[in-house]
Amino acid sequence: MPGLAARNLSLEGRRQLAVDLTRVLPLYGFILDAYIIEFFTDSLWEKLPSSWQEVLDGLTPPQIATMLLEMPSAGEEIRYRSVWPLTLLALKTTARALAFTRTPESLGPSEFQENPSQSSRLAAQFRKHVKPKKQHEIRRLGELVKKLSDLTGCNQVVDVGSGQGHLTRFLALGLGLSVTGIEKDRRLVERARHLDQELLSILKKEERRKPQIISAVPHQPPNHVVSWVDPTALAQELLSPLKSEAAQTPARRLLLTGLHACGDLSVTLLQHFACCPEAVALASVGCCYMKLTTPGGYPLSHWVSGLQDHRLPYKFREGACHALEEYAERLRGAGPGLRTHCYRAALETVIRAAQPGLCRPGVQSIPRAHELPLEEYIQLGLQRVGLDPGLPLDLASLHACMTQEHRVVAFFSLALLLAPLVETLILLDRLLFLQEQGCHAELLPVFRPELSPRNLVLVATKTPLGPALSDLEVEES
Repeated sequence: MPGLAARNLSLEGRRQLAVDLTRVLPLYGFILDAYIIEFFTDSLWEKLPSSWQEVLDGLTPPQIATMLLEMPSAGEEIRYRSVWPLTLLALKTTARALAFTRTPESLGPSEFQENPSQSSRLAAQFRKHVKPKKQHEIRRLGELVKKLSDLTGCNQVVDVGSGQGHLTRFLALGLGLSVTGIEKDRRLVERARHLDQELLSILKKEERRKPQIISAVPHQPPNHVVSWVDPTALAQELLSPLKSEAAQTPARRLLLTGLHACGDLSVTLLQHFACCPEAVALASVGCCYMKLTTPGGYPLSHWVSGLQDHRLPYKFREGACHALEEYAERLRGAGPGLRTHCYRAALETVIRAAQPGLCRPGVQSIPRAHELPLEEYIQLGLQRVGLDPGLPLDLASLHACMTQEHRVVAFFSLALLLAPLVETLILLDRLLFLQEQGCHAELLPVFRPELSPRNLVLVATKTPLGPALSDLEVEES
């Protein structure tokens, strides 16, 4: 999906983009702030302009992917079968024009062509225990971190929120960097240490089996620390777990990274970077925007904070976490799984009728829900929210809901079309914050969006690197 490249925008251009986004997003709040499970209870379809209803009502899922999302199948042309209202065309154009591009420039053929579960570009020992999505992420981010480390002369990488250590392991044992992982969950740290030792054992066996091959990468495992990164203590808290290593590294130059650091953790990472004198480079990938505290995690920059309509409600931020490319693929396939949202919206009507004060209760996942008869799904859903599954059902009304499945899909697609604008504003706010702190920052699409939807990496340094900073994209061999 085309869009803006942050590297092509000056500071004034970035500020103007923030102004434009804060003017546009409130116009579509009736879509962005809507819960799809309330499609029937809140009459969401009726909130759309009648001219939109007319053109969207007859679209099949593949046509929604092609005409609305402009994500057609390979070789397919976008052809409108009727005249669309200018206001809907304006929404589409705006959604594409004001969002950061999510398409990396240097991607070659997919690394999963030969085997969908094993990356052909990641050594076998680093694929063990790692799902395909994570394989792609650690390889692409790891190679970017290596480039950034070499450019800035860093001598230690700090991975904040390191989890089971997949990224730290690849950085240390695959790319030869000195790495410390910081993770608050002791169980994950113990698992990371176990996997480190398992990998070291494999590497030593390979050396004994092929002594003529001497690895250019030293087998120095990462260091794992159990610690909570306190946003109120900032640099002191970040450095405290690393003090034991200070004797070996008297003049530390730190590169801070975090792969999908959740919610406020990615914000804390930026704040640590800005105020920590020993941190000279940053590579951060955020996620879970709905978990950001507001204010606090958003907005960060003085510029965005001063804009009149900068507020992003919870539902705006939650929608920005959805996978646009994955849903477009589902639309193109037109599979039965698309009816799940309609099932849940129909269930909501039954819940409200039985207990009017119970709104949007969490329904524990119902396996293969779309394959169940509607009545069985409703009964299972009632049971999961603590209501009597034997409640009498108005089957005529429920089946009338299901005749609107295509409308539910169209409305949800409208929200997905707008979601990248919300993510763009959140990440733009972070770029501007770092620039206000005197840092040099860029935003690069690094992962394949169909594999990893949160694929924009915020890269920053304390000293100017010129074009080298915006040319860090990982090239595929």
